[in-house]
Amino acid sequence: MKDDRLYLDHAATTPVLAVVRAAVAEAMAHWANPSSPHADGRASRAMLEDARARIARALNFDGMIILTSGATESLHMAFNRAPVDARFVSAVEHDALQRMGEGSYVLPVREDGLVAEDALAGRLGALSAKRPLLAIQSVNNETGVIQPLDALYPVIQAAGGLLLADCAQSAGKLALPEADFVVVSGHKLGGPPGVGALLLRDPAMLSAVGGQEQGYRPGTENVPGAVGLAVALEQGRNWVQRAADLRAHLDSAIESMGGEIVGKRSPRLATIASYRMPGVPANAQLIQFDMAGISVSAGSACSSGSLKTSHVLAAMGWDEAAAREVVRVSFGPDTSRADVYRFTEAWQRIAQDGRQRQKQMHGG
Repeated sequence: MKDDRLYLDHAATTPVLAVVRAAVAEAMAHWANPSSPHADGRASRAMLEDARARIARALNFDGMIILTSGATESLHMAFNRAPVDARFVSAVEHDALQRMGEGSYVLPVREDGLVAEDALAGRLGALSAKRPLLAIQSVNNETGVIQPLDALYPVIQAAGGLLLADCAQSAGKLALPEADFVVVSGHKLGGPPGVGALLLRDPAMLSAVGGQEQGYRPGTENVPGAVGLAVALEQGRNWVQRAADLRAHLDSAIESMGGEIVGKRSPRLATIASYRMPGVPANAQLIQFDMAGISVSAGSACSSGSLKTSHVLAAMGWDEAAAREVVRVSFGPDTSRADVYRFTEAWQRIAQDGRQRQKQMHGG
């Protein structure tokens, strides 16, 4: 990637931190299979278990940690292998879980993107299932809206249910919520791609299938990936406060230029924001930002290449025309005030060009 490009798509994937690259490279020198009983295998096993313990400390988690290939696999394991009688998926979950949840109950959100306690209690009260599973993101990957899981979890527990919290965007940035299952992704926080974790409060709440990872996931363990995830998590989250200042500045600038903030009145993670540029389609914005050397996206990286309207914005009550004018901006540890200035200058040029074209089209 050229040095003069500005990368503002960290919610899709964050560049691997230099300290993580070094740790992964060092771990790759220990190539033995950690399931082998000989001395080489035992050395790899020790490295793997040390990484697992470091991940637990960094996340302040005292339950079971199953290392996986990433958030999608972790979601699949919990969603399909929990001993439950019914499944709920919030209307704003990641595309990967939306596809898994076909046939599940949909948990609606309000216009601010939040699942309401009364709506949740009503849905659970009308259900005859003995044990439901509810899949709710900690932080939405498109809007940055933070779900009130600490308030929702007691409601779920009172109904005898289990909470699956997708923390792919929030782990390493916010404290983990109370939940029965927590999903973590390495490449969203400066770790290597291809590694993640499923955190369990009670191992009995997930059916075992045999093989590695304490019988919960077959396949040779990814020791370098586990080490990289541990190192990434150990870097801390002090930079998130700086990101909050940057995002506040960007919010103000966007509104001053006639833009609209998605989820403005909702609690939002400082590193993710979505903005509407009235009259300019998101696809046209992406092309022009890219030509200006700026990488942003339209919604989730998993769906931004499609022509579908964002299901997240639709669930929040946005009409299709307005939703098609929204782009997502997401910060990383190295994002600076100068980067925000550069983005806002490009935004202003693109918005002005869009207004000029509209005038010409209408004979103004």
